[in-house]
Amino acid sequence: MVAESATTSHSCVPRSGPARETDPGGWSRLIYVRGAVLRTVGDRLEVRDDLRLAPPRAGEVLVRVAASGVCHSDVSVQDGTVALPTPIVLGHEGAGVIEALGPDVDGVMVGDHVVLSFTPMCGHCFHCVRDEGFLCDDGRNRFAGRLIDGTCRFSLDGLDVHQMAMCGTFAERTVVPASSVVPIPRDMPLHLAALLGCGVLTGVGAACNTAHIRPGDRVVVVGCGGVGLNVIQGARIAGAAEILAVDPVAQKRTLAARFGATSVIDPDDGDPVEQVRAATGGRGADVVFEVVGREATISQALDMTRRGGRLVLVGVPDVARVPSVLERLYYSARTITACSYGSVNVRRDVPLLIDRYRRGELLLDELVTEEIGLDRINDAITDLASRTATVRRVIRFDREG
Repeated sequence: MVAESATTSHSCVPRSGPARETDPGGWSRLIYVRGAVLRTVGDRLEVRDDLRLAPPRAGEVLVRVAASGVCHSDVSVQDGTVALPTPIVLGHEGAGVIEALGPDVDGVMVGDHVVLSFTPMCGHCFHCVRDEGFLCDDGRNRFAGRLIDGTCRFSLDGLDVHQMAMCGTFAERTVVPASSVVPIPRDMPLHLAALLGCGVLTGVGAACNTAHIRPGDRVVVVGCGGVGLNVIQGARIAGAAEILAVDPVAQKRTLAARFGATSVIDPDDGDPVEQVRAATGGRGADVVFEVVGREATISQALDMTRRGGRLVLVGVPDVARVPSVLERLYYSARTITACSYGSVNVRRDVPLLIDRYRRGELLLDELVTEEIGLDRINDAITDLASRTATVRRVIRFDREG
């Protein structure tokens, strides 16, 4: 991702209560965990204390989730924009501690602190050996709400409960592929490490890996939510000369400047395409990132791109409202350029981002709007759906309210 790299180290390891085991001797049987379940598309999430979790099978690990970011992709599943089967435990941006290993697990140990990746990266399939781990063949079931072997570990009232992106981080414990966890230093705050699992990897990766921004480039970022802000700081890290941030929400424009935007544009003040052209000598930008996923903003972003420039599609679209060719681009990362998970290699890029954070080059604390308990998950979903929310609420499983 970026050459190397991240600030002050904190020590903050959230704690959750002990799981209620049906097998007092260990993790070999079903346990009950607390989690938020989406029963049907459009429903509020239901927080249950009797969600059942089966033990890890071969190649899987049991993780006590310390913290989970609430991402707009969770909203997209809840409102049906992204079609996943229900019932389902949402959440795909998390960090925690490994509590048990299934058979045939190498490279991690019980007690390891880990970031969860919403795409497993096996390291040996066609894509992984070509440094395209974000397209790993083992990740195909993530859109089926199941694990690699096609089965579920969560259940409720005798029925299977799916899990988003093989993660399901809106539960205090989850079982995931061992290839979906990345060990991190124990002194890295887990509530900040959680953000690396989606928003930071996707945004910074889009700038540094997918777009290959060059020093001196003029860059435009359309949409300054959690991912957009990370595109901005990725562009700053990559050496962009100018970064124009476009968003109708004033507080997001203020944050964009904090994260590295050199100027901000309010699309409600006039045609945003004309505003960008005026700011770029009438030519348009070298690289434009669309981080909204709407037909209108995709079209505008294309018009903001100079001849010979690059348009990078990052926002998850409502596929019913964009041409089917774009749907295929989003999920295969073929060129226009479409960005899939920031084109990352999680085992390389997570440690680099933590290093950048420690050096003060990568902002993480500033991404967190509020820390909440799981009981407030529906407030966070509703706020994000309004598109006025600023950045991230982070669920901490060691607290209520």
